Amino acid sequence: MNKNLLLTVFVLILIGFSSCNKTKEKTESVQVSEIPTVEEVFEGDTASAEIKKRPEDFIPKGYVPFDTITGDFNKDGLEDYILIIKGTDKSKVITDEYRGKLDRNRRGIIALINKNDGYELAVKNYDCFSSENEEGGVYYAPELDLEIKNGKLYIAYRHGRYGYWEYTFRYQNNDFELIGYDASSNRGPVTLAETSINFLTRKKIVNQNTNDDADVGEEVFEKTETKLSPNKLLRLSDISDFDELDVSGD
Repeated sequence: MNKNLLLTVFVLILIGFSSCNKTKEKTESVQVSEIPTVEEVFEGDTASAEIKKRPEDFIPKGYVPFDTITGDFNKDGLEDYILIIKGTDKSKVITDEYRGKLDRNRRGIIALINKNDGYELAVKNYDCFSSENEEGGVYYAPELDLEIKNGKLYIAYRHGRYGYWEYTFRYQNNDFELIGYDASSNRGPVTLAETSINFLTRKKIVNQNTNDDADVGEEVFEKTETKLSPNKLLRLSDISDFDELDVSGD
């Protein structure tokens, strides 16, 4: 009888142990099935750039169109568009004693890529140029002049008998980067000095006229070449004021 009792107890223990294992396995199975599925997100996914039908649609509130330049600056065979814009802040309109009412609102640039069915914003800088009504002292103020040629953007300041200076930009890395600078300092028709900088090769060349009494064609130039320190190319969108821009490398 004792032997039968022990056998019965042993069987009951085995049944209970087996039941616990099955319950545990069932619980673990339920827990695994309830783990939520996480959707993958790719950081490289970005919305496409906005296309607008007319270049004027990119002009922000508080500005008006001032000038336009066309040409292919991204070398895709299509004629791109550059808008020069001007602020409309009434507080910037002054009355000069000799010149009368002058609009001193600053000017900016909006560069647009031709996409066939409209235009896409390439670069914007709303206030990098001074107004066309600045003081020129005994002479008129330098005149802003822009041109797209051979896939490059040239931004020049022409100062009549005193010469000129010109910045060469190339559209790359989603901006216009400054790759060249040329300037001529004159006394009327006589050249006093010429400067040329290539920011890609970091070479600066200065031709200095050493004949102080030179007439036209009598200049004697002394050439100096220097190597500039390596620097990141300046971007058009980062230039706050061309009047304060110094790229001489001195």
